[in-house]
Amino acid sequence: MFLTITTTGTPERPATDLGFLLHKHPDKAQAFSTSYGTAHVFYPEAEERRCTAALLLEIDAVALVRRGKGRGRGGAPDAALAQYVNDRPYAASSLLAVALSNVFSSAMRGVCAKRPERAAEPLPLRVEVPALPARGGPGLVRRLFEPLGWAVTVETVPLDTEFPEWGDSRYVRLELESTTRTLAEALRHLYVLLPVLDDAKHYWVSPDEVDKLMRAGEGWLPAHPEQDLITSRYLSRRWSLTREARERLELVRLAETDDSDVEEIDNAVGAETEQEDRPTPLAVRRREAILTALRDHAATRVLDLGCGEGHLVRELLKEPRFTEIVGVDVSVRALTIAARRLRLDRMSERQATRVSLFQGSLAYTDKRLTGYDAAVLSEVIEHVDPPRLPALAYAVFGSARPRTVVVTTPNVEYNVRWETLPAGRARHRDHRFEWTREEFRAWAGTVAERHGYTVDFRPVGPEDPEVGPPTQMAVFTTGTTTEKEAKAA
Repeated sequence: MFLTITTTGTPERPATDLGFLLHKHPDKAQAFSTSYGTAHVFYPEAEERRCTAALLLEIDAVALVRRGKGRGRGGAPDAALAQYVNDRPYAASSLLAVALSNVFSSAMRGVCAKRPERAAEPLPLRVEVPALPARGGPGLVRRLFEPLGWAVTVETVPLDTEFPEWGDSRYVRLELESTTRTLAEALRHLYVLLPVLDDAKHYWVSPDEVDKLMRAGEGWLPAHPEQDLITSRYLSRRWSLTREARERLELVRLAETDDSDVEEIDNAVGAETEQEDRPTPLAVRRREAILTALRDHAATRVLDLGCGEGHLVRELLKEPRFTEIVGVDVSVRALTIAARRLRLDRMSERQATRVSLFQGSLAYTDKRLTGYDAAVLSEVIEHVDPPRLPALAYAVFGSARPRTVVVTTPNVEYNVRWETLPAGRARHRDHRFEWTREEFRAWAGTVAERHGYTVDFRPVGPEDPEVGPPTQMAVFTTGTTTEKEAKAA
């Protein structure tokens, strides 16, 4: 079982820095004992212009059987024989992934005291795996690695070169190249995806495997287009663990959806259109429009669903009319920042009784959300995968059922008015979609009809005669008391 990692360098930044990053000296061949054999680390080449580190894993087949999952089922001879006659000593799999983790543990975490700047920066990397089981073929290999920024060269290994009519085997030769990845990222990608491609593990998958997946997948797995397949295969299709992993990854993904990022984009593109007049930033206009809608419908107890870092909660606190304000978000990190920005620990007792923050997912019903006058979903729905939108709609409109629901979302038609936004690009890296006005109206109309609401649409921001406003807003109401009616009462 064999894998090489190659990098190139210059006299000022020599390739031999790879030895520091891996914590393995290029002049020494080292051996490390593992539960299933011996891992050897050596350097076939180590020059300032080019350096290659190799990991060779020698498998002890007997130890593999003794520590394995059993000795054959039902006494079948072929099952017992398969424990000794198999590809485990030769083809990259979870055995090699575990060896990577054990031998290069510090490098995988990005720790390098002697070259910290090199550990943190992308390197020109080339990874070669000469024999890799790929259940799914070259197409799956590309779908797993290309979204991570790797240039993939994958070649199917024939069953027998003398008998080409027998077709291809399930093995491939893999070469990966990138100039945009750190060494730590490369090792974490391999640690997760090698056993995923093999679709097998040499050990029993216990609940702590979810934690391992979360650590190794940090920064790339939450947004990977093949996330479902990766989690299922990595966790050996154990549904309870797979479900836990997907829920945790969803929390992480939404946590990375930072409201401040959206506001920064809004402010940047809004400022460019009329820089001399210093127009009101779109994020500010959006909050003003939301507050107007809440006042119009005499809301006093308000939910900010997907509150992020608490920008809207802060504005609501400025108005005494809002007697109870609840911020809900899936991200504990965002809620921590919100609490700090709102200075909850320094509030007067009277003020503190008006506001509370708690963690929750909008894809699930939650009894804590019932009984409120209004709920706000400000720039939230576009961060939700379309198949999950019905669950969100039911949780908010069907289960919580506030009298008023305010929803804002970008108007994708307006994107052409922002020169700083490349053609075809969404306003935020985490947007799962951006709707036209027609698409948003169709969705809102369906939700309103299904859950017994009426819906009114309002523009937010300067309205272009051709493409409409930059933000579109829908105000859903059911049995609502308007402010005028409340005063008359």
